[in-house]
Amino acid sequence: MKKLQIGDKVRFLNTVGGGQVKGFLNKQLVIVEDENGFDVPVLVSECVVVEAAGNEKLGQPETEVPVKEPKPSTRLDETGPVTETAEGEKITTCLVYLPADARNMTQTSFECYFVNDSNYYLFLNYMSRENNSWKSRFNGIVEPNTQIFIEEFDKSQLNDLEKVCVQFVSFKHNKTFRFKSPVSVELRIDTVKFYKLHSFTENDYFDENALVYYITRNDIPEREMLVSAGEIQRAMQEKTVSEERPRIQRIEKKEHQPAIEVDLHINELIDNTKGMNNAEILEYQLAKFNEVMQENLKRKGQKIVFIHGKGDGVLKNTLLKEIKNKYKSCYYQDASFREYGFGATMVTIR
Repeated sequence: MKKLQIGDKVRFLNTVGGGQVKGFLNKQLVIVEDENGFDVPVLVSECVVVEAAGNEKLGQPETEVPVKEPKPSTRLDETGPVTETAEGEKITTCLVYLPADARNMTQTSFECYFVNDSNYYLFLNYMSRENNSWKSRFNGIVEPNTQIFIEEFDKSQLNDLEKVCVQFVSFKHNKTFRFKSPVSVELRIDTVKFYKLHSFTENDYFDENALVYYITRNDIPEREMLVSAGEIQRAMQEKTVSEERPRIQRIEKKEHQPAIEVDLHINELIDNTKGMNNAEILEYQLAKFNEVMQENLKRKGQKIVFIHGKGDGVLKNTLLKEIKNKYKSCYYQDASFREYGFGATMVTIR
């Protein structure tokens, strides 16, 4: 099998261009001087020799690296038609972190996924900040409506992930599309959350509870950082992605059960409160609360909105105490302010 040598003239297998081999960065990467005189790092497996060096020397020791057979890959012109949705015309993306073993949070490793919830292909670069520089942790093309595995890491690597950046350019293949501005969003990851099980919550993309950081929502970036095109190109060349495990999965959004709404105002529960004092009214409301909770305890993921009103806070505080004592596995939070103001609490059965 022909081995690459310094001085060989090569063309690139999957992209336009080629040049002359000047040296080697490692066993996988070769430095090719292109026709414009620029040195370009290229995968050895992406180079095809068109003219051997022969006895030509460039003043450097000859180094031989075996040419690897190209790995099977799916090219854009080989992919099937994309199933598009109306909402997919606006790009929503996020990073999702999952514990490998949620029952052992002290020792578990974590998996990172990137979710492309849109009708667009994304040319993606995911980086972490190291001192005053950036390191590309993953780069490549992400297909529409897919979630793609990025990497697995343990807690000893959390300090490397405190500051990450996601960049992407969006496009459609073999069809016209609306122009989308390139996205570059820098995020600060709260690494303390990786030590707390309750930080991982229900989400739209995985059955398991996860820690989700949105990059864009309906085309709007969470926070933008201006970078040059040259910086993006250099970062994309720094990382050679391992293909040891399947990365891409189709998104299957979970269908959530509609929330149950329970109004605990006493005049909604009984017709006549004549003869009842405040303590008896509170006891009746609490009994109704427990009745609804018991009926739904086996319905994992069910959301229940208890409307208690703002008032003096006695009923709300009593409900929260009851949840903490009797329903410790359930998650509670203030219900939608837009719909209920400060007058309702939402409980999620877990």
